[in-house]
Amino acid sequence: MHDESLFLQAFIYLAAAVVAVPISNRLGLGSVLGYLIAGVVIGPFGLRLVGQEGEDVMHFAEFGVVMLLFLVGLELQPSRLWRLRLPILGMGGLQVLATALLVAVLAIATGLAWPMALAVGLILAMSSTAIGLQSLDEKGLAKTEAGQSAFSVLLFQDIAVIPILAILPLLAYEKGVSTGHGPELNPWLQALMVIAIVTGIIIGGRFLMRPVFRVIAATRLREVFTAMALLLVIGIALAMQQVGLSPALGTFVAGVVLADNEYRHELEGDIAPFKGLLLGLFFLTVGASIDFRLLLERPWLILGLVLALVVAKLAVLLALGRGFGLPWSQTLLFAFALAQGGEFAFVLFSFAGKAKVLPDALTAVLVAVVAFSMLLTPLLLILNDRWLQPRFAVPAEERQADGIDTSDSPVIIAGFGRFGQIVGRLLLANRCPITVLDHSPTQIDLLRRFGWKVFYGDAGRLDLLEAAGAAQARLLVVAVDDPEKALEIVALAHKHFPALAILARAQDRRHAYALIRQGVSVIRRETFGSALEMGIDALKLLGIRAHRAHRIAHTFRQHDEAALQEMARLEGDDAVVIARSRQLTQDLEQLLQSDGDNTAADNDQAWDVAARQGLSQG
Repeated sequence: MHDESLFLQAFIYLAAAVVAVPISNRLGLGSVLGYLIAGVVIGPFGLRLVGQEGEDVMHFAEFGVVMLLFLVGLELQPSRLWRLRLPILGMGGLQVLATALLVAVLAIATGLAWPMALAVGLILAMSSTAIGLQSLDEKGLAKTEAGQSAFSVLLFQDIAVIPILAILPLLAYEKGVSTGHGPELNPWLQALMVIAIVTGIIIGGRFLMRPVFRVIAATRLREVFTAMALLLVIGIALAMQQVGLSPALGTFVAGVVLADNEYRHELEGDIAPFKGLLLGLFFLTVGASIDFRLLLERPWLILGLVLALVVAKLAVLLALGRGFGLPWSQTLLFAFALAQGGEFAFVLFSFAGKAKVLPDALTAVLVAVVAFSMLLTPLLLILNDRWLQPRFAVPAEERQADGIDTSDSPVIIAGFGRFGQIVGRLLLANRCPITVLDHSPTQIDLLRRFGWKVFYGDAGRLDLLEAAGAAQARLLVVAVDDPEKALEIVALAHKHFPALAILARAQDRRHAYALIRQGVSVIRRETFGSALEMGIDALKLLGIRAHRAHRIAHTFRQHDEAALQEMARLEGDDAVVIARSRQLTQDLEQLLQSDGDNTAADNDQAWDVAARQGLSQG
């Protein structure tokens, strides 16, 4: 590939990712489907912008999968593997065995010889680690029961590639053939070589890498450590290729071996950015490499096989999920996340073709089936999210608002979470009665167990505010944690109870602006006070005397409160807002500098708690 062509191809792939993935995420389709669709669009059966480079980019993109499995391996300390041994061996082992046998039986029914059928079953039992984990992570579901079960199954599948690679040569219809790397190998020798190379990686990673990393770390040059991390991954990948094995398999084993290494976190941090970019390229090239010509020539065969594969895997996964006690909602998520073929299938089918386990014509069809099943998976997850999960969601029990038996309290507090409780405790400690409204049934029940007198109800309803005594109360404290609900309550109270003074909790500065524009009497930003206290602590630790630090904080508070009121009235013109904000920042710096100059020669013994404690102890 010429240099000019290389830069052009890189530009096309990156542009496709930058355009397609944000659109896909905005539509709720997820990044994986965005990459796959982008690959189809720019590929030989779309705009034909890429595809001439053929195997070159696909090999390069597979390096993303290699990186992913190395990082997955790094997360698997032997102690964690031991804790997960039951779901890994139980659920993972049963999934691979049951799926392989079911697919093999279906393949025999279509006329394949049993060795070929068994090879097809073992390869198609694999699911996509990249799609499964990526999709679950994006949706924040990796820590759910379904996510943990999917992780266990995928982990077993990754480990199972080792014996599958050892078994495949034994199923060859021509013995003693080349695997494409090096000399021709006897099947038994090939199996022994698999065991030998994995053993070598385990021993080397366990005993040789720790002193090497120690020497590299002593240089204190991060780029050298990054280079060493990439060198390790690439070196293992090359070593595995030379003996006709999967590079991804070798790096996964290496990751597991290095999981207890004290430099594990540094390795993860250095490799993660490369993994993300290359994994995206992998999905792009999978999309670009889908053979739509084969689909057009034999559409019913390809679509029928894709449907058969997905249904067979769904049947096994649903049975396993229910058998291991997962609720239906989690079982469906678990099954849909793993119902596709895996990226290892591309490697295993290539290996099986070279080892004369499967004929090339059959391999081409099955590779297309795996690619289409991967393209289908994000759509299945969307189907699950939007149409199936709501059917299993337990509807929240509609609870009627509590009858409020007190209406003479001078203070009503709407929202009694971490913010409202502090206000309420302070008022009650000063024997000021309060009426509390909160819209969370669990929060209400918990607070009542601790002896609080609180009422369930939505303070955004006029009838509840009236029942709470808003017409006679002096203060309404709006402490709900939803900014829109807070503004709704304020507007309702202003309209129907104009004499009621309102104090409101602001979530952030923009929320404070909106409350100011609604005429709220007192506004407190929820983290402003505690952040200011920490700023005082920071100044004292930097050597500034306590009284001086508190004076600086007091000046800062006064200036910021005045700026808040002014900026709230500059709504709409961003240019004016930015310019005024910069000017106010400069004014604050000059104010603090002027105050510092006036007290620079101040040698008085103004109060300083730390200093006084030191003197008393001395």
